[in-house]
Amino acid sequence: MSVLERERPAPPPLPAPGGPAMPVVAHLTELRNRLIVSVAALAVGAVVGFALYDPILRWLLGPYVTVTGTSTLFITDPLEGFSTRLKVSGYTGVVLAMPVVLWQLWRFVTPGLHRRERRLAVPFVSSAVGLFVLGAGLAFWTLPKALEFLVEIGGENLETIFSPGKYLGLVTFMMLAFGLAFEFPVVLVFLQLARILPSRKLRDWRRPVAVGIFVFVAIVTPSQDPYSLFALAVPMYAFYELSIVAGRLLKR
Repeated sequence: MSVLERERPAPPPLPAPGGPAMPVVAHLTELRNRLIVSVAALAVGAVVGFALYDPILRWLLGPYVTVTGTSTLFITDPLEGFSTRLKVSGYTGVVLAMPVVLWQLWRFVTPGLHRRERRLAVPFVSSAVGLFVLGAGLAFWTLPKALEFLVEIGGENLETIFSPGKYLGLVTFMMLAFGLAFEFPVVLVFLQLARILPSRKLRDWRRPVAVGIFVFVAIVTPSQDPYSLFALAVPMYAFYELSIVAGRLLKR
């Protein structure tokens, strides 16, 4: 072995998939900056929600007005009025800041992705956001039927009085449950593309999955009414079938 070969320096570390390697400190600094921008967007959205509290609350009370014919909620806690305004402002801030938060997340993850993964990331993120909004909208649409069922199931001798905290908790939980459940096809397509779950297995599991979906929906829907059950279970199974087709097409 020659002297030059013995004194040759070790090769530099391989760069990250999407570009040159970044030091750990640089990663942490970028993460901090992304978090600061996201928190600032949440704060600005919450301020907007605080200023537009009245029209937003009237919109959220739409299902309640449809069922009861009144827009009055009853509070028994002196602090509940203020806490209700803070909750509505916080929910509004999350909704308004979601595009900014997703963009910051995307910019943070992009340097570590391959070119093919970058092409798939945008459709996946946009599909996830669109399906979540679609699920939340479906939950809000089914709320009048769910409230009517909950009011009538107790019988004529019971008079229902809603408090802001309980009502808004039901609305937000229903919209969150439907929105997350509508992410079901995105997860299935990702598992197929990652070769973790083959399409053949999904086709073989049709019957147990159909039963499992109905059981899952019956557990996660807080209203426990049949309208919400079928409104969520039927689209979830339809998404299951569509995810099988989409996964096979994308793999080709």
